[in-house]
Amino acid sequence: MAGSKPTPYYTPTSKPPPPSYLSSLHLKKPNLYSLIAITFLCSAFYFTGLWQSTNRNTIITTSNIHTTLPCFPSTNNNSTTPKTSSSRTTKKLDFATHHSSITARDNTVKIYPSCDIKYSEYTPCEDPERSLKYERNRLIYRERHCPEKNELLKCRIPAPYGYKNPFKWPVSRDLAWYDNVPHTELTVEKAVQNWIRYEGDKFRFPGGGTMFPNGADAYIDDIGKLINLKDGSIRTAIDTGCGVASWGAYLLSRNIIAMSFAPRDSHEAQVQFALERGVPALIGVIASKRLPYPSRAFDMAHCSRCLIPWGEYDGTYLIEVDRVLRPGGFWILSGPPIRWRRYWKGWARTREDLNAEQNKIEQVAKRLCWKKFVEKDDIAIWQKPYNHMKCTGFRKRVKNPPMCPAQDPDIAWYTKIETCLTPLPEVSSEEEVAGGQLEKWPKRLQAIPPRISRGTVDGVTEEVFQKDSQLWKRRVSYYKSVNNQLGEPGRYRNILDMNAFLGGFAANLINDPAWVMNVVPVEVKVNTLGVIYERGLIGTYQNWCEAMSTYPRTYDLIHADSVFTLYESRCEMEDIILEMDRILRPEGSVIIRDDVDILIRVKRIADGLNWDSQIVDHEDGPLEREKLLFAVKTYWTAPATQGSKTT
Repeated sequence: MAGSKPTPYYTPTSKPPPPSYLSSLHLKKPNLYSLIAITFLCSAFYFTGLWQSTNRNTIITTSNIHTTLPCFPSTNNNSTTPKTSSSRTTKKLDFATHHSSITARDNTVKIYPSCDIKYSEYTPCEDPERSLKYERNRLIYRERHCPEKNELLKCRIPAPYGYKNPFKWPVSRDLAWYDNVPHTELTVEKAVQNWIRYEGDKFRFPGGGTMFPNGADAYIDDIGKLINLKDGSIRTAIDTGCGVASWGAYLLSRNIIAMSFAPRDSHEAQVQFALERGVPALIGVIASKRLPYPSRAFDMAHCSRCLIPWGEYDGTYLIEVDRVLRPGGFWILSGPPIRWRRYWKGWARTREDLNAEQNKIEQVAKRLCWKKFVEKDDIAIWQKPYNHMKCTGFRKRVKNPPMCPAQDPDIAWYTKIETCLTPLPEVSSEEEVAGGQLEKWPKRLQAIPPRISRGTVDGVTEEVFQKDSQLWKRRVSYYKSVNNQLGEPGRYRNILDMNAFLGGFAANLINDPAWVMNVVPVEVKVNTLGVIYERGLIGTYQNWCEAMSTYPRTYDLIHADSVFTLYESRCEMEDIILEMDRILRPEGSVIIRDDVDILIRVKRIADGLNWDSQIVDHEDGPLEREKLLFAVKTYWTAPATQGSKTT
């Protein structure tokens, strides 16, 4: 009809109650014409509102939430029968019984097709084909090299045929489904080292490693005899060249959380295996760029035959470890060249070569003012100083590497590694810990982080920190009232927070058998990732206009607070949501907080991805412009005719 308005995609149905004072007003007696006019107008408004409520209702209001939302129970956790996209057995989001629901899709919804099965393990910024364009010197070709805008895929990454929900933690530490990661290369290449075994339709992880064939648990016990792993002083760790992350997996039972990383290389899918086990990991490599973590982030760093040339390139790689290591933190090295006098024949290297390599490492560590803490059997440990007060005098005599000029040591996104020593914050005595003493775990989680108490984070005070902690306690409680599975231990293991700020979301899930990758977008005005690490949590930097350095199907739950507002004018919304779809597991959940107008657009794209989704009110009620979108990625896989990857 000419002049009529199109039906909007979203119309809030809740209205503020009429002011209570109206009933007490003294109204004058109206005349007959006024009564007729008022009666006509009221009737018109009533029937118009009734029509709108019936035909354009799209929101769940806070007043209508009486029960919790069952967001896809894991129905196929132990199933041995593959699911197909043509015969799905997943359950729909149960909004219809208790909430107002969307009954029709907008005609403008864009439907996103499935990508070819060859993209099943596609990692856009670590694509093996694209990497061949870059120089191999110092492994630069294995760094992040993202596709151009015109190369971005506009399709959904398929799971391999037969994909099943991973085993729940802690069973997942030892078992994974073959169909989820159909690669047997490591079972052959690392058979003697006890990394992984192929058993029928499953992989088993015995916990072995190149330098700990008796298992990671026993190896960690050996480390624990040399440094204290039990008193809470060591909470965050980084594992360079992690393999299938058995070291990080077995540290978790000791309340130590490790950030494990390895390149996408000839050891096919090692990081993918780590994630399938439910262990924190990213694709990464120490090459020419800083690692994507702030300075003074980790209590402990580890390399077990990681094959990184620590003594080469003027000690560049150890210099980068020094940047991310906390004052007083430990660096642990096992494998070549440690204990070379015993192993030199098995390593097929000469004694002279191995001795020279160890001497180079010792010299670099000394120039960094580290002290050799202990060397026993196959393990050597160095300790970073608590401050640079004593180091200052030594540095006047030994000027290689030089001290870095004034800079922000926390900037680490495509930032070139410099061959200079990152200076620690100044102290007034040799006993003082540079940057502030951290509480031991678990007190560390709720204590005021030193970066905040010392006023080094712009605009973030102790009061802001306390208010943020209370805010997220209330928000997570509300999330659980909408999605009851968020409160079920084991439903979600790998969780991503796309805009973590101070880590409040993760802090309120700390008692669950889950871990959270806290992302601080590089576009935010205040860099808070250092605060997150000082709380004993882990995270990374990320630009969400680019793909994350991880495999498809990494996360069980993705949380996005104001992400689309942040990137409104920076890149396409659909590209961010397609990336979320890539890294989200089938039957994984999404929680998005943002302005209602933005969420309407998000929902349109989510519908095109075949997510089950619903917009609900803010925890403070329907009058808030900020709303929440709860969604579940439906189960689907590549069809059986395409088969699974040949190994």
